[in-house]
Amino acid sequence: MPKRRPAVAGYFYESSAEGLRRQIERCFTSKNGPGALPSKGGSEPPVTLISPHAGYMYSGPVAAHGFALASRMPVPETVVVVGPNHHGEGTEVSIYPPGSWVTPLGEVEIDAELSNRLIEESDLISMDEISHIYEHSIEVQLPFLQYIYGRVKFVPICMLNQSIEAAQHVGEVLAKTIDRSEKCLVVASSDFTHYEPHDEAVRRDMPVIERILKLDVEGFYTEMRDRRATLCGYGAIGALIWYARLKGYTEARLLKYATSGDTSGDKSSVVGYASIAFLRR
Repeated sequence: MPKRRPAVAGYFYESSAEGLRRQIERCFTSKNGPGALPSKGGSEPPVTLISPHAGYMYSGPVAAHGFALASRMPVPETVVVVGPNHHGEGTEVSIYPPGSWVTPLGEVEIDAELSNRLIEESDLISMDEISHIYEHSIEVQLPFLQYIYGRVKFVPICMLNQSIEAAQHVGEVLAKTIDRSEKCLVVASSDFTHYEPHDEAVRRDMPVIERILKLDVEGFYTEMRDRRATLCGYGAIGALIWYARLKGYTEARLLKYATSGDTSGDKSSVVGYASIAFLRR
């Protein structure tokens, strides 16, 4: 059974278990984070999330807002993390084969049953290791998930093809295959505008976020193009919006938006980060 070793431990986040737990806790308690450690376990309605994936020193406090909310729902049986393929290697849309992913906090088992069902329902999604070897967008979500849930199974989906057609296909297959959405947390991993001055990143990102909050896939793609908002995981976001619509999530909430300049202090060239939740009341 394949066992994927971390690609960005010691770079995007701490490489020791103790150091990583402390770093995650600082993300929750920082001024740009929720301000307190998560209350693990609860009976809140199910959510789905958009979560950033940069180094924890930059995007971790923003990501913590989403995971704080997710910690208040019952522990899911499975987490699906959909992220972009930054390296251009592998297949169009890929799931890592059954096995596990390793982080400093331990191993996370692939949900082989759900993975196989997703592939059976799709002529686009395939099993592929190569797409995932160096990709960080999915990996950086795992320590947060391990922190709030302990042991949990997951399905990593890496999108090289991020067209609106591919996004809608992935969202539809997820909606068809996941029988009970309250038992599965779906996370779309994406950063927002890259390497613009802080004010310009905000100007480009906020109209795009408004389309996301309206669960408008077509408007999201159009606004992103027209505003030249350089999101890296737009396919994952599109898939999540489509999934949420099909599963009856009617409310979307911006939990936190910030840029790397808010944490580093250098606002001359930043990356935008957003934590967004879809809720079903």
